Amino acid sequence: MRQYELTVIFPPEEDQYQAGRTTVLADLAAQGAEIVKTDEIGDRDLAYEIKKRRRGRYVLFTLKADPRKITNLDKAFKLNSKLLRYLFVKIEE
Repeated sequence: MRQYELTVIFPPEEDQYQAGRTTVLADLAAQGAEIVKTDEIGDRDLAYEIKKRRRGRYVLFTLKADPRKITNLDKAFKLNSKLLRYLFVKIEE
């Protein structure tokens, strides 16, 4: 298992944020990813408009996952309309 950082931008509204976070956690659990650390970065202005929004709520997850499962997570996150953006970055050890 490798370590990854997953940065997710959710809509800033509380109900949409909670729904999006719940689906992300469920997708991670379904693929067997182990969440090591979660950092709530908070609401920030976006550099450009995404899905007609100027602000987003950032959350940084540090996780351990099988590299083959990252592709499945990528597909699931692309279909998730509750996310504005996401990015996986492999942590070199």
